[in-house]
Amino acid sequence: MASSLSSNPFLGVSRKEGFSALGSLSSDLRNLSLSPSLQFPTASPTPKKLQVKAAGNSFGTHFRVTTYGESHGGGVGCIVDGVPPRRPLSEADLQGDLDRRRPGQSRITTPRKETDTCKILSGVYEGKTTGTPIHVFVPNTDQRGHDYTEMSIAYRPSHADATYDMKYGIRAVQGGGRSSARETIGRVAAGAIAKKILKEFSGTEVFAYVSQVHNVELPLGLVDHETLTLDQIESNIVRCPNPEYAEKMIAAIDTIRVRGDSIGGVVTCVVKNCPRGLGSPVFDKLEAEFAKALMSLPATKGFEIGSGFAGTLLTGSEHNDEFYLDEQNRIRTRTNRSGGIQGGLSNGEIIQMRIAFKPTATIGKQQHTVTRDKHETDLITRGRHDPCVVPRAVPMVEAMVALVLVDQLMAQHAQCNLFPLNEELQEPLELPKFVESV
Repeated sequence: MASSLSSNPFLGVSRKEGFSALGSLSSDLRNLSLSPSLQFPTASPTPKKLQVKAAGNSFGTHFRVTTYGESHGGGVGCIVDGVPPRRPLSEADLQGDLDRRRPGQSRITTPRKETDTCKILSGVYEGKTTGTPIHVFVPNTDQRGHDYTEMSIAYRPSHADATYDMKYGIRAVQGGGRSSARETIGRVAAGAIAKKILKEFSGTEVFAYVSQVHNVELPLGLVDHETLTLDQIESNIVRCPNPEYAEKMIAAIDTIRVRGDSIGGVVTCVVKNCPRGLGSPVFDKLEAEFAKALMSLPATKGFEIGSGFAGTLLTGSEHNDEFYLDEQNRIRTRTNRSGGIQGGLSNGEIIQMRIAFKPTATIGKQQHTVTRDKHETDLITRGRHDPCVVPRAVPMVEAMVALVLVDQLMAQHAQCNLFPLNEELQEPLELPKFVESV
């Protein structure tokens, strides 16, 4: 039908006459419409299906997470859809990472006191997943709405107060609402499920740690990513696996904390035992998925993978990762400046990323700002805040990386493992036999 319409003259108008004949054509159509003997069949109106996707509150395709709740509302949480059925799961599997994320852990975090105790409300029956959506809920118990009286009138500099008003014309004032880092509870809960699936299926582990606080930077090579463990990361309150630099970072945060100010830093994340081939060409490259996921976290301002910006100082011969065959006859790279990803696809090497976090926007110093009714003023915020967000950002980073990986793992399994593999070039996504599952 489309072919005949494009090639045949339209109601007697030749292709040569073109648009010059449209004037007489419209006159002819008016005459036709006035003819009492001419009738046009009218189809009964069919309601069109209108699909509106949630505005930025959902993440993932096959393993899909939607978070909800405000900082000072009744509670926060997530809905996780696409979790494989018949997998053991309990609140205890989620609580460990939620405890790492929660406020009030130490003197270098916000003093807000929340236990962040989670409750699974659906999707799990007798300790196993059912394949239906999993609902995780965490109540808010330590709200102080009166701390935000000034913020209902004036905008906090570099916060989301002004832009939320610019977008919606209304906002939840207390604690920043959805722009608060408290929203990440849902991400961390869902990420804990994702990490459990990755470990069970392919032996994949995700570890993040603090590698820089303000101008205290952990030198490259001091942390062995091959042997890095959770215990090393959790051995101190700043979550830096090197004790010497951990003390320097803690001192830097203490110094700025007593001044009512804040500082930023960098979180490094590594992925061990990642299956090969995750990611897709062109627009859905694995590093692009990581970048979007990690830059969606509160206070993030930079992302790099592998050699990152430092790689721009090298030549091609210096930067290229040469291939070799290991003792299992697997193709490996001698160096890892690509960061475990080449051509947008994982190559089986350790994936390593760095994420930059800005200084916390809410501080206790007087700052110049404007009010909602557009008058200039000065503001001193009274809300509780982290003097440096990076120690608590560690489990958030791990969660977002795990969510990307499990989503890509399911996509890879659906497309490329549906039929038998090309065993000369491909390997199973499951845990290789020579890697022990703990």
